[in-house]
Amino acid sequence: MAFAASGGTALIRRFVSIAGMALALAGPSPAAPAASDGQTAPAQPTPATLTVLAAMSSGWVRDFNPFNEASRLPSVREFIYEPLVVFNSMYGGQPEYRLATDYAFSPDLLKLTFKLRDGVHWSDGHPFTATDVAYTFDLLRRFKALDTLDMANRVAAVEAPDSHTVVFTLKKVNTSIVFEIVRVPVVPRHVWSKVADPVTFTNDNPVGTGPMTEVTRFTPQVYVQCRNPNYWDAADLKVDCMSFPQVRDNEQLLTAAAEGRLDWFGAFLPDIERTYVAADPRHHRYWFPPGGTVAIDINLNSPNRGNRAAFRNVNFRRAVSMAVDRRAIVDIAGYGYPEVNEYASGIGRTYQDWVNPEAERQYGKYAHFDRNGAQALLAESGFRDVNGDGYIDNADGSPIAFDILVPAGWTDWVNSTQLVAESLNALGLNVRVSTAEPASWAQKLISGDYDMAINGLFPGETPHRSFDTGFHSRYSGKTRFAPTRFTDPDLDGALDAFVATIDPTGQRRAMDKVQMIVAANTPYVPLFSNPTWYEYNTTRFKGWFNADNPVARPDVFDGTPERLLHLLALEPVKAPAPKAAAPAGG
Repeated sequence: MAFAASGGTALIRRFVSIAGMALALAGPSPAAPAASDGQTAPAQPTPATLTVLAAMSSGWVRDFNPFNEASRLPSVREFIYEPLVVFNSMYGGQPEYRLATDYAFSPDLLKLTFKLRDGVHWSDGHPFTATDVAYTFDLLRRFKALDTLDMANRVAAVEAPDSHTVVFTLKKVNTSIVFEIVRVPVVPRHVWSKVADPVTFTNDNPVGTGPMTEVTRFTPQVYVQCRNPNYWDAADLKVDCMSFPQVRDNEQLLTAAAEGRLDWFGAFLPDIERTYVAADPRHHRYWFPPGGTVAIDINLNSPNRGNRAAFRNVNFRRAVSMAVDRRAIVDIAGYGYPEVNEYASGIGRTYQDWVNPEAERQYGKYAHFDRNGAQALLAESGFRDVNGDGYIDNADGSPIAFDILVPAGWTDWVNSTQLVAESLNALGLNVRVSTAEPASWAQKLISGDYDMAINGLFPGETPHRSFDTGFHSRYSGKTRFAPTRFTDPDLDGALDAFVATIDPTGQRRAMDKVQMIVAANTPYVPLFSNPTWYEYNTTRFKGWFNADNPVARPDVFDGTPERLLHLLALEPVKAPAPKAAAPAGG
């Protein structure tokens, strides 16, 4: 996802970077071992290596700490640390049991018990037990920087009454917490208990329960993870290794994809039929099922005083929303792939059945393009050009000038952000686009060192996950998904009420209130419902999820637990048997 460079120097850089990437994409090429008599030993079978692009990077840094939100490698969770359960979001949260074989709530909904699978070992051979699970959650309690899902404030105790049973005692009823608990990566007690500082620990040689734990090669240009020698589900694992090449931007990605060097990736590709499929119509495929909301986050605690004053005025935020032409963004920047999101709360078409019509009636106009209305709203609220420089200021004369932050190389988001900035410039606001490396972008959102930024929200089994992880005060400033610093006790209460019951009527009432509060306050500017970006190459592997085989969400990104199911469904394509020699003529 990046815009192409231009000019002679850029072309030289492009040649060098792609040449280097070609070596990375080629993967490891071990020499044939020599026999003891000096003759070359028989060639070993070539490992079935899946080449994956799970994130873009300017250079890989060795960090396999599964708790590091800013800099962990994209292959750590699921592939090294297997979850207890994978909940299939494409089918309403249907459980696919992994390290656990069952879970159940107590009648009062205050205890959640998991039964663990027998015979699971860590990759170093140590048995996996309930003690490891209890230890992991105690680690989160002792080191709050690791607790990005706020478990300490929601879980009173985690106990292991025997080696295959884990009991979570909740501080209050939360019927959705099971979806969050299983997203916590369980780490081995016998390893992590010896780590002095688990927050800064880079975990260079990870020990895990997942299918791909052995790091056989690591450079800034490529790293390789191979199969866990003690994997409990080895019979279902047909892939031997996963190779993760360093790809900086879409220019490199397009070259690698078109040449067939990537097996599994997810990215916005302009005119995908021409740029990707046409290069090999038989093997180059894609599937874009609907995904989560993409929005412009507004930092209510902007480090700039003038910007902060403007951003904390709800009419300013509403005017920004009204100034954005979402249809143009989808058609121009998104090539028509995304769906326009003009819902007052940003709930998105994926959750159409949950939409609160009253929230739309009262606040829907602020989510539709209306530049004249936006200008009128700013004027009514006292925003005007005070110093005559051509840009709108606060009523007290303090200037408003801000950047919209976007990850470098994410072409569709960069182009979308540029269109947003142009819309706001046309409104009279002094706005620029600022790019940052993806890790830096994420860190700025977490630390609050930004003004506005384009971002995505988590999709989930219901709309609750998107709103909860985006706007509940427990997450504010802890992850990149909750960077607006907008908090509201009534919103927290409504989000908590949703998970305090299993009654559908009660949940709908709570979700209606959530939408009403978000719509009334406009803490962000929803743009579109992002497709789930997913492209694949059938040359070397088969078993891919697609519209004809819709097993689960298909993308390979960190944050998609279903990618573990996808990996286990893949197997190498067998080479055709050599043709028999024609019989000699008589």
